[in-house]
Amino acid sequence: MAVESPETIVREILSSAGIEVNGRNPWDIQVHDPRLYGRALREPDLAMGEGYMLGWWDCEAIDQLIARIVLARLDEKVKGNWRVWLHVLKSRLFNLQDPTRATEVIERHYDLGNDLFCATLDRRLTYSCGYWKDAATLDEAQEAKLEMVCRKLGVVPGMQILDVGCGWGAFAKYAAERHGARVVGVTISKEQLALATELCKGLTVDLRLQDYREVEGTYDAVVSMGFMCHVGCKNYPAYFDVTSRCLKRDGVALLHTCAVNESVTATDPFTHAYLFPNGMLPSIAQLGRAMEGRFVAEDWHNIGPHYDPTLLAWCANFDRAWPELKGKYDERFRRLWRYYLLGSAGGFRSRSKQVWQIVMTRHGRPQPDCRVG
Repeated sequence: MAVESPETIVREILSSAGIEVNGRNPWDIQVHDPRLYGRALREPDLAMGEGYMLGWWDCEAIDQLIARIVLARLDEKVKGNWRVWLHVLKSRLFNLQDPTRATEVIERHYDLGNDLFCATLDRRLTYSCGYWKDAATLDEAQEAKLEMVCRKLGVVPGMQILDVGCGWGAFAKYAAERHGARVVGVTISKEQLALATELCKGLTVDLRLQDYREVEGTYDAVVSMGFMCHVGCKNYPAYFDVTSRCLKRDGVALLHTCAVNESVTATDPFTHAYLFPNGMLPSIAQLGRAMEGRFVAEDWHNIGPHYDPTLLAWCANFDRAWPELKGKYDERFRRLWRYYLLGSAGGFRSRSKQVWQIVMTRHGRPQPDCRVG
């Protein structure tokens, strides 16, 4: 009995998702190096991303390709190898997001260069999902999201707010400018802090280089946007303990986070290796267990479909800025960044990933009016 070649097997698997090798559809994969086939069967979690970075394949619409792959659950047709299981085992045995490891993602992602993020993101440097309900541009979508968060928190002049994982200060600046809030923001990225401090100059904003576990004081509101994917499931109880400790008895907390439909303890090997070391997206079960006994969940709002157009807008910005960026970043990085942005768009379009905004209060507080958007 003849043994099928890796190319034949890969072609059959892709065909089940309506994807043709060297086909004419925008989602079809164009293979330039046949080594991709064997690697895809041996290391499916790394082969696609690394193969694209190396120029082994191309695709006119990576977002459409990834969405089809995810919707057809092609991952179930290719078994993972020992490297994948080793990474998962490490995440279960060790705390990959403890204070000694927390800075790794900062050094390898967020401190890549403020020029990169200024070119990719909106004018406020908001590195999280926008809200496109009534928006026509990325700037409008991000301001709509920031305003929605302020409304859910009930922000009023003089309100004291803690922003955990404040990034480049987008929320802090918006809440201070538009609503007169007094915001303390914490980050462990020196690059983010330097630019955010400049952007928030003259406002009632205090930005600090500080691990979230070390924050003290009490606030009328605690907000965190795009930070939870770096916390890790072993630290969810500690995160909610900090939020509870810092939130006044009658305060309101809001968690804005990407999420997955099924519980995991680690991200995929490609994301871990090249994009977000030691990261992981939470599930509803994991967050629920950590919140239990600590908070009342007042509202659980899914805006996941809005991340698809956000990521596409980021990629369009990046492509336009590439002529100015390529003096610092090489072609391998360009392909990595496009694969990350477009592949993520496909993931959210396929509904395998979500974006939740969770409004929480302490036990006994009257219910806030947080059903907006």
